[in-house]
Amino acid sequence: MSENRATRVLEDGQKDGQIRASELRPLLAAMTAARDGDFRRLPETGEGVAAELTAVFNQIMDRSTHFNGEVQRVKRELVRHGRLDERLSASPGQGDWTTRVNDVNQVLDALVAPAANATRVLDAVAGGDLTQRVDLHDGSRQLRGDLRRLGRAVNKMVDQLSLFTGEVTRVAREVGTEGRLGGRAKVQGLSGSWRDVTEAVNTMASRLTAQVRDIALVTTAVARGDLTRTVTVEATGELLELKLTVNTMVDQLSAFADEVTRVAREVGTEGQLGGRAQVRGVSGVWKDLTDNVNFMASNLTSQVRNIAQVTTAVANGDLSQKITVDAQGEILELKSTINTMVDQLSAFADEVTRVAREVGTEGNLGGRAQVRGVSGVWKDLTDNVNFMADNLTSQVRNIALVSTAVAQGDLGKKITVEAKGEILELKSTINTMVDQLSAFADEVTRVAREVGTEGNLGGQAQVRGVSGVWKDLTDNVNFMALNLTSQVRNIAQVTTAVANGDLSKKITVDARGEILELKDTVNTMVQQLRAFADEVTRVAREVGTDGRLGGRAQVLGVSGVWRDLTDNVNYMADNLTSQVRNIAQVTTAVANGDLSKKIDVDARGEILELKTAINTMVDTLSSFSSEVTRVAREVGSEGQLGGQARVEGVYGTWKRLTTNVNELASNLTTQVRAIAEVASAVAQGDMSRSITVETRGEVAELKDNINLMVANLRETTRAKDWLESNLARLAALMQGHRDLMEVADLLLRELTPLVNAQYGAFFLADPDEESAALRTTVPAKGLAFIAGYGSAQGATVETGGLPVHGLVRQAAREKKRILVEEAPPDYIKINSGLGEAAPTSVVIIPILFEDKLLGVIELASFSRFSDVHLAFFDQFVNTIAVAINTIIANSRTESLLGESQRLAMQLQERSDELQMQQAELQRSNAELEEKAALLATSSQYKSEFLANMSHELRTPLNSLLILARLLSDNPDGHLTDQEVQFATTIHRSGSDLLQLINDILDLSKIEAGRMDVRPKKLPLIKLLDYVHATFRPLTLDRGLAFEVSVGEDVPREMYSDEQRLQQILRNLLSNAIKFTATGRVELRVNRVKDPDHHYVRDGDEVIAFSVSDTGIGIAAEKLPVIFEAFQQADGTTNRKYGGTGLGLSISREIAGLLGGRIVAESEPGKGSTFTLYVPVVSPGHSATGPTPEDRALPVPEQLSAEPYPAAHDADESWPTPTKLEAWQTGRAGQVLPGRRVLIVDDDIRNVFALTHVLGRVGMPVLYAENGREGIETLERNPDVELVLMDIMMPEMDGYETISAIRRTPRWTDLPIVALTAKAMPGDREKSIARGANDYVPKPVDVDQLLTVVCDLLDPEVAEPKNTVGPGPDASEGEEVPPTITE
Repeated sequence: MSENRATRVLEDGQKDGQIRASELRPLLAAMTAARDGDFRRLPETGEGVAAELTAVFNQIMDRSTHFNGEVQRVKRELVRHGRLDERLSASPGQGDWTTRVNDVNQVLDALVAPAANATRVLDAVAGGDLTQRVDLHDGSRQLRGDLRRLGRAVNKMVDQLSLFTGEVTRVAREVGTEGRLGGRAKVQGLSGSWRDVTEAVNTMASRLTAQVRDIALVTTAVARGDLTRTVTVEATGELLELKLTVNTMVDQLSAFADEVTRVAREVGTEGQLGGRAQVRGVSGVWKDLTDNVNFMASNLTSQVRNIAQVTTAVANGDLSQKITVDAQGEILELKSTINTMVDQLSAFADEVTRVAREVGTEGNLGGRAQVRGVSGVWKDLTDNVNFMADNLTSQVRNIALVSTAVAQGDLGKKITVEAKGEILELKSTINTMVDQLSAFADEVTRVAREVGTEGNLGGQAQVRGVSGVWKDLTDNVNFMALNLTSQVRNIAQVTTAVANGDLSKKITVDARGEILELKDTVNTMVQQLRAFADEVTRVAREVGTDGRLGGRAQVLGVSGVWRDLTDNVNYMADNLTSQVRNIAQVTTAVANGDLSKKIDVDARGEILELKTAINTMVDTLSSFSSEVTRVAREVGSEGQLGGQARVEGVYGTWKRLTTNVNELASNLTTQVRAIAEVASAVAQGDMSRSITVETRGEVAELKDNINLMVANLRETTRAKDWLESNLARLAALMQGHRDLMEVADLLLRELTPLVNAQYGAFFLADPDEESAALRTTVPAKGLAFIAGYGSAQGATVETGGLPVHGLVRQAAREKKRILVEEAPPDYIKINSGLGEAAPTSVVIIPILFEDKLLGVIELASFSRFSDVHLAFFDQFVNTIAVAINTIIANSRTESLLGESQRLAMQLQERSDELQMQQAELQRSNAELEEKAALLATSSQYKSEFLANMSHELRTPLNSLLILARLLSDNPDGHLTDQEVQFATTIHRSGSDLLQLINDILDLSKIEAGRMDVRPKKLPLIKLLDYVHATFRPLTLDRGLAFEVSVGEDVPREMYSDEQRLQQILRNLLSNAIKFTATGRVELRVNRVKDPDHHYVRDGDEVIAFSVSDTGIGIAAEKLPVIFEAFQQADGTTNRKYGGTGLGLSISREIAGLLGGRIVAESEPGKGSTFTLYVPVVSPGHSATGPTPEDRALPVPEQLSAEPYPAAHDADESWPTPTKLEAWQTGRAGQVLPGRRVLIVDDDIRNVFALTHVLGRVGMPVLYAENGREGIETLERNPDVELVLMDIMMPEMDGYETISAIRRTPRWTDLPIVALTAKAMPGDREKSIARGANDYVPKPVDVDQLLTVVCDLLDPEVAEPKNTVGPGPDASEGEEVPPTITE
């Protein structure tokens, strides 16, 4: 209500006598209080209009109070009690009162539903269910923003947990169930605690693998008989106990083996019977085995001693004794053999005694021994006895004959029979009976005594004084003695060697007669003994030493006892082979883990006991293995903790192993349950729990790591919550403010007490007054104090361009925060009404936006600033910079908005269409202003913000540029030249704004490190053709000379990114042409050697592109500035030439990505030279660079005449758009008219603009607001021949719609062109992959769009790219950014 209107009301009231000023003042005061937030009611007094106003006011207050009360109630229920189902009750009012309550409830629903969904997933995760996911669609629309990030974060957490769980389960299955040691969990993409837990699991598996493999190595060695190994791997806890148990077992086995070996050596090798194995400290099986060995040794001792007793008696001539000890097996056979031998010896002795009695006592010569049923040696002995009897008979008879002759004095007869021993004595005695030969007899007697009685061989008879026959007899006797000596000694030598076990000797002395037979007999015996010994030795070596069972002794040509002994040896070897092989088969199966086999070979004695012991061991092992496997499966595979192994009837080692397994399972159950309880608490958000169960070894490390993780999570969560909540709160407080003083004061009032500071100052960079609304560069007048907290007002730091006062200057120069701790007492004084004191810490924080100084904040505190506070400063300063820059940008936007409104007023007077366009421009500017306010968000959302901002800005620009293009065409001639100029100006201004958006996106991509470089082979002539075709027409239009020169040694080819090189050269040449009024512009290409890498990072071969002009030039002190973003040489240049100041900044960054750099040289008034140095081969790639001989010809005339797509030129050289009338003739005029087009776009402005464009060329248009409606429209209109598909749409976006269309067989060949305002890298490839035929970015270039449409509708006669339509087209692939000026 205006002031005049209020005056009339009061006058009317005075006239009627109903309303007085005094009655309205309480209402006015109450309304003022309500404006300030006081909703107290007015007392309802009086009557009339004033009373009605009071009643209405009170109703408004009641409804406001109700609304505030409900909001506070819901807040209390949410904050204090966590009840998410609370909502505002219905308002007592109607209309917007009800709408406001519904809106708040809908906001709560929109927030609660995703939270409940996330809670459901987290509850499932806490319960071990990792299959649940947060639905990113709430039933009516896709979740966006922070809610979508929340859902994605929870889903990512569940995915990582699922991946982690799967890997850990796999490792546990491989190690615990399948026994495949060495497995490792491979989880990619994890970090933080998950990565630590994964590494802990892998460490546990690795250590367990090493421990189990070492134990397996030792037990395998034991199974193979190697008792020298022990478990040496490091172990703790139960594995340490297992290690000690295995090592103790090996020690006991080694002691047992040593004792058994000693007993076997004493009994079997040294022949010391009676030995016993003494193994101390053993029990169970080992004690039984020791007792069995001792029993075997005792039994063998008694048997062998009885056998020795009998054989000794036989050796002593006592044949009455026999072996009576109990025996079995081969010993029983040996017993029977020896007893049989004694019987045969007794029979032999009886016969020999009879013959001896007949011959020696009764004198009955010629008797013979007859022993029946003997063979072999006994038969030989019998034959020898008979031979002896025959020999003795012949000797005695000969002696008797000689004695008779000698007695008769006949010295012609001699005793010629061979004799030995007593016979020889008898012979000598008879010879000495001759009295005449007493001397001879004496000598013969002596010789006979020495040889026959004393056994002194070698004696000689020495009879002196004899001659004749006696002399001959003496010599013959001596000869006989010598011959007999050599023969007997040789026989004794051989028999002694045989007795000593040496079977290598034979009788070699010459012999005849019976001595020769004796010689042959002894030699044959030695040979058979040697063959028998060799075979027995071979079998013993193969069986006992080489372990080759199944060997048999083969002694040819033997019989009798030797054959029986050979057969007995072979029988023993066969029996032992079958028994040992069966035992080895079973023990090998046990060693290999097969407990199903048992020893089934027949056995007796100790072998039978060994068989029974091993079979019992296998049964015990099988029972033990089954129970341990069951416990391992329940604990390791099925997750059933608490299982216990129950093995009945075991003792000793098996009992201890069973107990150890049960203790392991029990301890593991207790530990895992405690860890799971804490992990579940952490998953549910409870950080107060910790693991208290007693652990050791790796489990203790895991316990400590989890407790440390929970503690760190607790502290990190607390600090993170403080940071995030305060960052969000202060960022929200700054939104919507347009006054820098107000923002600075608000920041200090909130920030200073938040970080426990007591002093604060805010200095703002003071811009130039004449362009304060348009510039964001470093001020020329210094820093101005605009807000303070606890500090003196009006303090201003005067500077000269940059801060020059101490730490403020240093902070601005380094662009880093400066922290001063332990400040001196006289540095700053913080005072209050009661006193003053010096602060302890001072922090100076520069405010930078895109590396440009906007201001400085200084804070001082009595206490130190914590790490959380410092981290808060580093994050929050970016938000402050964005907010300040947004305010400055808003000022610029408002200025542009005012200018646009002035132009809109002029256009509104001329044309209804221009009025609609002006309204659209105002709406676009309003949206731009609204989007600019979003810059207050933190820097971490910058990339997403730029992408969305690109889409939101390009969308209105699309319709603005298309409609402005249609107006500038003026097809009906209704607009004047001035109105056409207005429309052209609008189109050009919109294009400038599009150029700025592209520049900012390029700069953002470079800063974010996402600018792609795609090197490939690039012919230099192709690059120069592009330069020549693009800039030759521009220089001709401006009257400038344009030269391109190439050095003689420049390579023909490069390996670099063609598009980025074009972009840099386009920027440099566009700047040169723009800033050169007269003269020339030149591009020189030369080859440069750079061994020290002054110009490039890598590579010695460098190409230099030098762009020279004769323009205005740049001062030397300004050369470093022009490469900064939004910078130009000076203010006058900005006003005269225009441009954003991003071109050289982007070019410098792209040159760095290509591995090179840009160097600038300039002199004001004479011109500038910008040189781009790039390596011939892009760094980091292995492509072989061209050789110096492979160089291009240095003449510009060789450049190709084919034109390249021209880029947008700067300002004065802006190209004139092709009029749509040109598309109504020629091939386009034949292809386009009558072809129905479906536009699927949710923005009616774009549909409106595209409909007019396509209508101008004769194409009827259908429209759908989203993908679902688009598919329905296609089904209703089968005559649609082309679809223009927007990408970002609600309900069903363009990608989904294209995929759905391609899945329908009748639409597989329907041409689809994707349109999007986002125009980010990868969008084209994604669209083509989903099924689009082509891709056109927004704002749509009309000529490019119509060219694409012509190619798709008439593909058979489609001409090469960029030559279909009459106008210039954008290059293929990613959109070529327009020329960016200095």
